[in-house]
Amino acid sequence: MRMRAAIRLIACAGLLLTVVAHADAPALPGDIIADLEQLQRQLQQGEHDRVAEHARSQAQRLEGGNAADRWAGALYRQLAAGAEADMGRSESAADQLRQARRVQEAPSRQRDRWLREEARLRLAAGHTEEAVALWLDWHERHDGSTDDRWRLARALAELERWEDAAGWVERALADDPAPDERRQMLAASVFQHAGRGEQALARLEAALGAEAPPEAWRRAASLAQGAGDAQRAAAIWEAGWRLGVLNEEADLRQRIELHLIAGTPARAAEHLEAALVDEALPDTLDNRRLLARAWEQARDRERALAAWREVAQRSEEGADWRRLGLLAHAWGRAELAREAMRQAQRRGVEIDPRWLSTR
Repeated sequence: MRMRAAIRLIACAGLLLTVVAHADAPALPGDIIADLEQLQRQLQQGEHDRVAEHARSQAQRLEGGNAADRWAGALYRQLAAGAEADMGRSESAADQLRQARRVQEAPSRQRDRWLREEARLRLAAGHTEEAVALWLDWHERHDGSTDDRWRLARALAELERWEDAAGWVERALADDPAPDERRQMLAASVFQHAGRGEQALARLEAALGAEAPPEAWRRAASLAQGAGDAQRAAAIWEAGWRLGVLNEEADLRQRIELHLIAGTPARAAEHLEAALVDEALPDTLDNRRLLARAWEQARDRERALAAWREVAQRSEEGADWRRLGLLAHAWGRAELAREAMRQAQRRGVEIDPRWLSTR
């Protein structure tokens, strides 16, 4: 809809007042101006097929004439493009503008306007590579709007030209430092693919909020973790959890894992213990092992030893009893260490006899 409006603005509203009377263009005879006016009215009244057919016919008739004829033919092409665009025929409309641009009698400023509109139509028709080439040509002579820069960045991203896209995102952000969520996400994606992790993360964080999708939160935390900033990743995840955006069982487990990685194991253990009590996570052996590991990393000796004993008793695996024994020995709990090593030996683990002595 925006594409059609843009074409109509150029093809209709400003046609007679701005284009026909252009000082750098050949003067047109009165009958041609009257015909163009009539076509403009018909186009505004929705007579798209009639306008398109008549405008194309006139353009073909005039293209071999003198300078004024060729200029008039270009204007007929413009009207035909407007009619085609209003009917959703983006490729046909773009072809009309391309032919109009080839008319040397058309002022350069007008040809550049047609170039810009053709680029938009090519994109709407799915011809992204051609649209990008046209836009880059136009931008060599014009700064364009912020919307133009975002549009070009998105098109370059579609072509996976990530470095080029990143450059245009930076130019867009210079004038639009706080874009909407959709553009923030585009910027994050482009920067990430271009290998600019910190810039990608900054964009993602700027877009995070209660309305942001869970995937945005997960992606931001993943980027922070990938950059080696586990604390930042944990903080992002924690914020998403508290806002209720990250609320699945897997999210809760990842919340716990991130606290372990970030160096806050006591918090991880507390979250996990509460989740097991509330049955937010299943009381499985894997989750019990995770709880024991968290209390161990937190160096909460009593809770860690109790948690590892629980694991060993549930699993009946010698390796778990041996781990409990080693931990108990390290923390000066000799009696518990011997008991655990005996249990490990009974389950087939080879134990140095000195571990079993009462020394």
